[in-house]
This record gives sequence, C-alpha cells and structure tokens, in this order.
Amino acid sequence: MPVIVQKYGGTSVADGERIQAVARRVVGAREEGYDVVVVVSAMGDTTDDLLRLATDITTLPEPRELDLLLTAGERIAMSLLSIAVNAMGSRAASYTGSQAGIITDTQHGKAKIVDIRPGRIRESLTDGNVVIVAGFQGVSTSADVTTLGRGGSDTTAVALAAALDADFCEIYTDVRGVYTADPRVEPSARLLPRVSYEEMLELAAGGAKVLQLRSVEYARRNGVRVHVRSSFDGEEGTWIEEADPNVEQALISGVALERNEAKITIVNVPDRPGAAAAVFKAVAEEGISVDMIVQNVSHDGSTDLSFTITKDDLTQLESLMERVVKDVGADRYTADDRIAKVSLVGAGMRSHPGVAADMFEAMASRGINIEMISTSSIRVSCVIRAEQADDAVRVIHERFDLAVEPSEVAR
Repeated sequence: MPVIVQKYGGTSVADGERIQAVARRVVGAREEGYDVVVVVSAMGDTTDDLLRLATDITTLPEPRELDLLLTAGERIAMSLLSIAVNAMGSRAASYTGSQAGIITDTQHGKAKIVDIRPGRIRESLTDGNVVIVAGFQGVSTSADVTTLGRGGSDTTAVALAAALDADFCEIYTDVRGVYTADPRVEPSARLLPRVSYEEMLELAAGGAKVLQLRSVEYARRNGVRVHVRSSFDGEEGTWIEEADPNVEQALISGVALERNEAKITIVNVPDRPGAAAAVFKAVAEEGISVDMIVQNVSHDGSTDLSFTITKDDLTQLESLMERVVKDVGADRYTADDRIAKVSLVGAGMRSHPGVAADMFEAMASRGINIEMISTSSIRVSCVIRAEQADDAVRVIHERFDLAVEPSEVAR
C-alpha cells in the first residue's frame, strides 16, 4: 500500500478528547488504503512545563539531562495515541525516536538528523500496524538521546516521509495552512493554496511558525510534498512543493513576523582582517545560529558590528561575549531583546523593482524606524522595535493588497 506520514502538533493532542479525534482521522486514512506513519508532538504545553521545571532549578541546565527530560512529553503522547487507535479496532505500535531509527549528531538541544534507518518501521507496517513515532527526538552517534529543537517534530515527519518514499507528508496543526500573514495579527490574511519550497523557506526563516525551517529544507532537498492542514476540520489547506515553471509566480506571497529575536552590538571593533571571523567563530562554537549581520562604516580604524540571534540563545551567548570583546579588542557589547523582524516574501520580486522601496515607504507612513535590513532575491527583512511589529505587518499587508486574490488585483 502507498505510505503517508501524518504529523500532529501539541494542540492537536492536547487532551484525551483531541487524541481520540486524531485517532479517528488516522484510522480513516488507514481505511482509505494507506499505510500510515504518525508523528506526534507533546501534549499542549508539556514541553514548556518541563523546561520551566528545569530552569527553576538552574538557568543553564546540563544539555544531556535536559534532552532526556524534554523527550518525555512526546513519549506520553505517542503511547496515548497508540492506545486510542488500538481501542478503535485498528492495530497500532508506538516507537521512540531511537526505536524508529532516527540517528542524529551529538549537538544536544539542536541536533541534526544524519541518518534514518526505517527497517523497524517498515516491518511494523508490513505486520499491519499504524506506526506512531515520538517527534522531536532521536539518538546520537554516541548513543545519547537528543532533541531537534523547537518545531522538531516537523523535521521528524518530513525525514521519515523521505526515508519511506511516502506519497506525501501531512502536517496537522491549529491553523488551516499557510496565510499571507499571521491571521491573529492581520485578520484579513488570505489562505495560500500552494507555496513553493523556496518561498516557504524564506517565510519560515522570517518567522512564520507553521513549519520549522529545517523541515522545509529537508522537504526541498528530498522532494517531499508537504500538505499543511488543520486538525480541527476537513479543509484542503496548503500544499508546499516545487514551483510550476509554467506558472508565473505571484509578486508577494506573504509577510512573516519573528518576535523571538535579540540584537547584539559589539562597539568599536578594530577594523582589521579577521576580527569578524573571530567573533562569529566563537559564536558558532557554542552552537548558536546568527541571522542578520550589519557592520557600520569604519571611522578612525574601528567599527560597530551588530547581529541577531534568537532570544532563546541570549543567556548562553552573553556568557561568552565578555571574552569575545576582549579577544577582538573591542570596547564593549550591548544586548537588545526588544526587537522584532518583519519579512516580505515573494518569488515575483525578481522581476519587479521597487518592492523594497514600497515596503520601507509603508512602514515610514506609520512612523516605524528600520534598524537593520537584510535581503535575498525573493525576501526583504527589517529589524524594528518589538512594540511596532503588529502595526508593521498590517501596513505592509495592506500596501501590497495581500488580502485580495492576485487575479482581482490584476483587474
């Protein structure tokens, strides 16, 4: 039988009633003639609750032990869903990430998948089971339990779909799909029926929370078609797949907002070769990813260097910044966690000049100052003050008529 992979987020399995609703959907897919592999996140806010317990004890929990703790949530959810599916008369078997053959590197908290060994899953499917896998986790090459970072269950699902050569991967969540903006910020946001891998990568990098960035990278690299849907209705949702070369791409696909950002500025860095390399090598050695980087024009032999990271990494980064400042001969550093990043994404930007200017003009009309700018061929991102983030999304969404179907704009 053809294989499909379904992933259910924490809100979809938040309590017993919702777990039973998911079980009915899973059994329904099985009855439609599919071999079904299900990936589940932890129930509701379980992961946040476990993390809070750890950080109440210490601000920097030991990473290995923290991973062991945090994987408990998904194990609870997978077992309960398996019990529910079995109670409905279908056969189900649940597996942890390590039992499912998900092999990762040794980076705790942000591990990357290096191999999938799906033999046990294939055997279970052959035996007639619905296979239920704990998301967000794997086992490292040194035999330790690891976690894949926030949203890691998305990556688990896409990776399994690739390894099993699944027809497609369904991501069930609490929204109906990918919108032109977060509908909680801009109620007129429009559901997008299809989004290319390239556009979804930029939206995810810009802060769209529908899919983890790494899951989209994995899907594009392996050609996995991804279907984002709501677990609370039967609507079609959004397909994420390779762009059709015969169809002209829309000018703008959407506006993404990332609130989980912090800006670090190193003041008076000596303007000499190797200074920036020394800074970012030290940051990389801590396993911290950098998003945007801006270096000011040199004056009197020194310059200011600013970059952004996630707020989650700020405490860890600040523990090494004094050493970095001293090593490169700078004066000091500042940390600012009251920023946000707003991004405009669209494949049609390549052939339409003036998009960035229109975006900047729209924000200026509301008195929104831009602190940093980063671009790609299909994206423009701006760092602004956090308290102006919602207003920025709304004014940009309005400026580019994103609430209206593209065919209507053309008229």
